[in-house]
Amino acid sequence: MSTSASPTGRTPAEPIGDIATGGTVTDRLVEANHRYASGFTDPGMDARPVLGVAVVACMDARIDLHDALGLELGDCHTIRNAGGVVTDDVIRSLTISQRALGTRSVVLIHHTSCGLESLTEEFRHELELEVGQRPAWAVEAFRDVDQDVRQSMQRVRTSPFLLHTGDVRGFVFDVTTGLLREIDPE
Repeated sequence: MSTSASPTGRTPAEPIGDIATGGTVTDRLVEANHRYASGFTDPGMDARPVLGVAVVACMDARIDLHDALGLELGDCHTIRNAGGVVTDDVIRSLTISQRALGTRSVVLIHHTSCGLESLTEEFRHELELEVGQRPAWAVEAFRDVDQDVRQSMQRVRTSPFLLHTGDVRGFVFDVTTGLLREIDPE
């Protein structure tokens, strides 16, 4: 785990803004929300994303999707999970995004140095031994990030639940440069 400072100059253990250091991390987040809400005004937006796009990306804390893509509040739907892989739950979210909320484009973003590159499905077996129950979900670990992006694009393009599969593009975000590299679906 890296302890280097973030782009904001704050290390992960440092308080957010001027939040007191006491309490749990969740307490700190709730306090930050109270400050946010004190100046909040309803933007009067609809739940439909202005740009008609859904972005599926990894949950990695190093990726600030809105800044990296030049997005503003209300521009897109953002769906994040470990690896940014297209799972049944991602298809569920994309289906609702398209059919109920009007999105037509899908952008998939994986990234370099992903934690899923160091895991295997053995992770599920270890969990089963520890807790006595096998997880119903797959780890979706991978060794080749480009190939995993291709697999995710294919899952979106072939889903019978999605109406709009013509504009599906996949990328790898480089966590050291901040650049996206587009993946050819082949």
